[in-house]
Amino acid sequence: MENMGIVLALTGIVLAAILPGLGSARGVGIAGQAAAAAVTEDPSLFAKVLLLQLLPGTQGIYGLLVAFIGMGSIQLFSTPIDLTLAQGLGFLAACLPVAIVGLLSAISQARVSISSINMIAKQPDQLSKAMIFPAMVETYAIFSLLISLLAVTNVIKIPV
Repeated sequence: MENMGIVLALTGIVLAAILPGLGSARGVGIAGQAAAAAVTEDPSLFAKVLLLQLLPGTQGIYGLLVAFIGMGSIQLFSTPIDLTLAQGLGFLAACLPVAIVGLLSAISQARVSISSINMIAKQPDQLSKAMIFPAMVETYAIFSLLISLLAVTNVIKIPV
C-alpha cells in the first residue's frame, strides 16, 4: 500500500500512451483503406489523401507526449519520487483526458477523414475544404492534450 501512489501514476501514464495509440492505429488504418481505394482510381491523389489519412495519428503523439512529461514529472528516469495516494490518483486523473479523448477522437477523426477522402476522389481541387472537417475533430484532441499537460505538470503540487 505504501507504493500505491506511484502505481496509480504509472497506470495513468501507461493509459495515456496506450489508448490514444490504439485509437490512432485504428484510425490511420481505416482511413488508409479509403486512401488506397482513392489512389487506385487516381494515382495523382496520393499526396492529398495521405494528408487526410495521417490526421488520426496525431492523438497517439499527444498521448506519448503526456506520458513522457508524466514520467519526467515523477522523475521515473532517475530515482522516482515518493507519491502519496492522492498524488497518484491525481496523476491517473490527469492522464485520463488525453487517454479517453485520444482513443475516441482518433477513430471519429478517421471516419471524417474517410468522408473527406471520398470528397477529394470526386473533387480533387477541394483539399482545403476537405481538411477542415477532420481538423474540427482534432480540436477536441488538442483540448484534452492541454488539460492533461497542465494537470500532469502540476499534480505533484497537490497538498497532502
